Amino acid sequence: MTTETANTTLKPETMQAITALTKRFPQPDGALLTALRIAEREVGFINPHVCEQVAEAIGMAPAKVWGVVSFYSTFRRDTDGKYIVYVCSTLPCALRGSERVFDHLAGKLGIKNGQTTPDGKFTLRKAECLGSCGTAPCLQVNQDEYYEGLSLQMVDEIIEDLGNDKCPARHHTV
Repeated sequence: MTTETANTTLKPETMQAITALTKRFPQPDGALLTALRIAEREVGFINPHVCEQVAEAIGMAPAKVWGVVSFYSTFRRDTDGKYIVYVCSTLPCALRGSERVFDHLAGKLGIKNGQTTPDGKFTLRKAECLGSCGTAPCLQVNQDEYYEGLSLQMVDEIIEDLGNDKCPARHHTV
């Protein structure tokens, strides 16, 4: 067993909980997203080894589980930085400048979509709809911080604060 797999082996009680969860659904697919969140909560991210274990507990192919993980951008991966910066790329945000925000961030951080900075601090991702069409463009940091009505100056301030491990000031627009 490699270090990667040893550090991501789900506890027996977690595997039992996932198996029990699966029995509540007519098809195993119904339990998959919740099962992945349970595993992510325990390990901190989802990688191929975690997918294999979830697949075993649910009774489906690991490739199908990984396909779901790779489809949903909100699952944390073991290669993700401390801060995952999602920039909304749907049409309302695009019409209000989200591509410019994304390109600015990519240039500032020196990375492309889905990549992580060499220091492991930032991962940059385009996201499908962050639910802030009226206050676009917007971005999300990790799973819980939203910033709306962005200017490039605001984006720079947010990244600077995060780079210094400070909570960025909330920018309100309405």
